[in-house]
Amino acid sequence: MTKKVDGLLSCPTPLAHGDIVQLAHGGGGTLTSRLIDRVMVPAFRNPHLDSLGDGAVFTVGESRLAFTTDSFVVKPVFFPGGDIGSLAVHGTVNDLAMCGAEPLHLSAGLIIEEGFPMADLERVVAGMAEACRAVAVTLVTGDTKVVDRGKGDGIYVNTSGVGRVRDGVSVGPGRATVGDAVLVSGPVGDHGIAVMAAREGIDFETELVSDSAPVVAPVAALLDAVPDTHVLRDPTRGGLATALGEVAVSSKVGIRVEEAEIPVRDEVRGACELLGFDPLYVACEGRFLAVVPGERAEAALAAVHSRPGGEGARLIGRVVGEDPGRLVLRTRIGSHRLLERLSGEQLPRIC
Repeated sequence: MTKKVDGLLSCPTPLAHGDIVQLAHGGGGTLTSRLIDRVMVPAFRNPHLDSLGDGAVFTVGESRLAFTTDSFVVKPVFFPGGDIGSLAVHGTVNDLAMCGAEPLHLSAGLIIEEGFPMADLERVVAGMAEACRAVAVTLVTGDTKVVDRGKGDGIYVNTSGVGRVRDGVSVGPGRATVGDAVLVSGPVGDHGIAVMAAREGIDFETELVSDSAPVVAPVAALLDAVPDTHVLRDPTRGGLATALGEVAVSSKVGIRVEEAEIPVRDEVRGACELLGFDPLYVACEGRFLAVVPGERAEAALAAVHSRPGGEGARLIGRVVGEDPGRLVLRTRIGSHRLLERLSGEQLPRIC
């Protein structure tokens, strides 16, 4: 059932067992945050980890570097618009871009189930190689393990990456300030719905295609034009609503977004309505969110529009002083809805 929080409709987070790991703990929402805060942060607490951004930024000599790692377990391995190999590269270079960094080098770890077709493995590796070439990064080291038949679900991929952070750029989830503008680089929800349709064998009249792609070029254009950009986030697990909700909490500000301004493709919206999903919580893998100084909003939008992958960018909201820690949606009919972080996993195994 729903409840009201200060007059806004809200859905409560379901109770969770505390003695076992659940699938929802990997969903990127509230339960993931609880797991990280309870288990990971206390064990490894340090200034680089505490910001809980898309990667760690640190100094080596006179260079500022960013480092990130991610694991990919998407099912099916091949989906419209991509595969687990290219997705792994895109996800890692995009996380580096969210740190304000130019991606330089990657590593890859492959866990392969005995019996996985060699032709499919070659196809996955080819997808990774092509994705690396597209953003001029080199894969410089890696590891391969094979597990018993029935113990690996095909193939899992881990990728880690290092990049060089631009001089004068400092972005992070806790840097949004009142008066900032919020930008999204293109339509949301494509990846999650495309993967779900492929996995479940659902045939829609219009083909749904993942947005899996690097965002390095439009982010570079944005930082050229607005180097004092405050926040960069990619709305992967948990989608746009969860990502912006995390920014609101980290920055201790309110964020207001306009439903009418958030781009969602008609075919994605239709699929979500049919299946009972909210596109604002569906994962993207080729989009990013930017929070920029309000007076630089139009310059930021023009810069993102100028590069492939940013043609569909829109200004969707603003940062306010009211309701700190909350993300509020102004609906098409003028009402207001509180968007809480996803509590669990809306669409499992999408990355």
